[in-house]
Parts: sequence; structure tokens; C-alpha cells
Amino acid sequence: MSISSTLPTRRDEAWRYSDTDALARLGLETLADWREIAVEAGNTWRQVLVIGGDAPDLRRLRLTLGEGARAELFVVCAGTDFTRLEADVTLGNAAHFEFGGVTIGGGSAVREFVTTTRHEEPGATSNQTVRSVHWGEASGNFLGEIKVARHAQQTDAAQDFKALLLEAGASANAVPQLEIYADDVKCAHGATVGQLDEVARYYMAARGLSPEEARRLLVQAFIGDAFVGLDDEPERERLIAAALGTLGDRI
Repeated sequence: MSISSTLPTRRDEAWRYSDTDALARLGLETLADWREIAVEAGNTWRQVLVIGGDAPDLRRLRLTLGEGARAELFVVCAGTDFTRLEADVTLGNAAHFEFGGVTIGGGSAVREFVTTTRHEEPGATSNQTVRSVHWGEASGNFLGEIKVARHAQQTDAAQDFKALLLEAGASANAVPQLEIYADDVKCAHGATVGQLDEVARYYMAARGLSPEEARRLLVQAFIGDAFVGLDDEPERERLIAAALGTLGDRI
């Protein structure tokens, strides 16, 4: 059955932790709406996004990178309703994909990134850094799949996911997947879920910072990791401000 005739369910791996009720509100036509992007050999493409609002938001990107091309995608996912970004990336010879993302918010919304990175040719690299900050009954998810073809030798691919849960009812889910058919590769992934570092917060408060200031600085440093690869300082500050703006008096 085609994607245009049926909605995914949580039995589908890529939708395991998703909000299928919100997906039904979006409708079938949204699932077919892929944005196709081709980055020609030697060129660089960059997209910086703040997504999400008070209605479900689904973004789907399909990128194809030519030889030596570079694609950079940096995203804050902060809707008060279901918000999801998918990126399906195919890398040519010696191409590079850089992804930095933050999901952040409270309520009961699901916010998630789903990436498929296809290393089809030798010498390609990819790096994905995702940070998740949630409270209430919200959920932040990252499903990242790396596929390395048999002849894609000297692939270097990494994924790093960390979640910060500010309240007990919040959750985070990470599903890193590696499918590797080449033998000369470097592929790494890591995932951790925790709470604010109370020792660091106490240390900062002992030096004159209010508890609120200390918490905010710790969260800012935490989410800032996702945007280290963005060399445009105004855009980096815009993303961090958008993420911190969702906190209000939460911390």
C-alpha cells in the first residue's frame, strides 16, 4: 500500500514514538510533501530553521550531495503541538553532512528528528548532534539511521544525542541505527538522558548567580553543543534565543 493511501502507525520503526493522532490531523497529503534539494559537486548548502507552532508541523527534506559537496542543517524544534523534521540524505564521494538540532518544550507534545544518512560513495563524512530539553509530559525523540554501502570505504559518521529532563513526567527516546557493509569505516553513536547537574548549579550559585540564572546558563550551554558546527554567529544566537525563549519561568 502506498504512502499516499495510508497513515503510519507506531508499528512502523520510524514512527515508534511519534504522535499518530496529530499525524492524522495533518492528513495524508502532508506525507507526500518532500522538499527535494540537490547540492552540486563542490557546493555548500545551509539551512537554519526554527519550526513548530500551536498546530502539528511536519517537515520532510530529501538531500542529494554531489562529489565534495557540503550540506549543513541546524534546527530548533519548539512547537507546542507535534513537531517533526525528517532528513533523508545521500552523500556522494567526499561529501559532508552536518546536522545540529534541538527539541525543547513542555506540555504533552512530541517533538522529534528523524534522519537517514546514506553513505553511498567513498570518503564521505557526516556529523549529527542533537540535544533535547523537555518538561511536563513532553517527549523529545531522535531516530537516526546511518547506512554505509559496500564500496563506501573511508566513511566517517557520528551521531550524538543527549537529553535533559527538567521534570519527572517528561521523556526522551533515541534510536541510533547503523547498517554497515564496508570494512574501512569509522561510525560512532552515543545517547544519554539525565537531569541538570546539581553540583554545577550549586557551584555557580555559590559564586553569586541566582538559582534561576545558574539553571538558564546550564541549559544554554547544553543546547549550545548542537550548534557548534554553525560558523554564523548571529544565526547561532538566533537559534539559542529561540530555544531559551520557550523556557519562560520554567527554570
